[in-house]
Amino acid sequence: MGISTARPEPGVAIVTMDFPPVNALPVHGWHALARAVAEAGTDPGVRCVVLTAAGRGFNAGVDLKEIQHSPGHRALLGANQGCAEAFSAVYDCPVPVVAAVHGFCLGGGVGLAGTADAVVASEDAVFGLPELDRGALGAATHLARLVPQHLMRTLYFTSRTVTARELYGHGSVWRVVPRPGLAEAARALAREIAAKDGVLLRLAKAALNGIDPVDVRRAYRYEQGFTYEAAVAGVAERHRAAFLAGGGRRREEERS
Repeated sequence: MGISTARPEPGVAIVTMDFPPVNALPVHGWHALARAVAEAGTDPGVRCVVLTAAGRGFNAGVDLKEIQHSPGHRALLGANQGCAEAFSAVYDCPVPVVAAVHGFCLGGGVGLAGTADAVVASEDAVFGLPELDRGALGAATHLARLVPQHLMRTLYFTSRTVTARELYGHGSVWRVVPRPGLAEAARALAREIAAKDGVLLRLAKAALNGIDPVDVRRAYRYEQGFTYEAAVAGVAERHRAAFLAGGGRRREEERS
């Protein structure tokens, strides 16, 4: 359980999230994920990183129980900082990052997939930001990298999800495969990328980040300011409490 890194073949590192039951990461999990991705990316022998997850889904965002039951806003601030650090680690990773997504990819999961360089998904994968239902804001910056602007807004305001097949239609998912074939499909893409010259790959990653039209780090931190404002206003706590009291975690598990 936790964050682990494997190097199953030359040039490829696989970073795996494993936080049962739904991969809703606690504060320390987000920081551990950031460190693992950064360490893999700075390894001179690694030319591509695969970000994947164990269990029923890719990532369900932050651990709302930790936030709800911690005194003051300490856990909320920690989650904000941890998510920002993890998303930046993926985005700033010196080599390309392939996200291998299965099951639910919600909240922070969208942040990770949206900052990855490529996404391979299983047929059961769904993507969405249920933030308004949980008293939070954020990751619209990253959802906007997966779907067009007006669809992003509609999904954000309604808390609806989209399927991997729909994202494939928008060009933001490279391949959609049966769930048993996800790991190999992601590794096949990583293997193809890792066959390139390591120096040129790092230069290419830096160049592509440099021409991005949106500064994803600044934009996401701007969003987080409104998350904190919702917490101070008291509205966030009410929605988190209602979600947890209603068995939100159980619904996520049943959906997957």
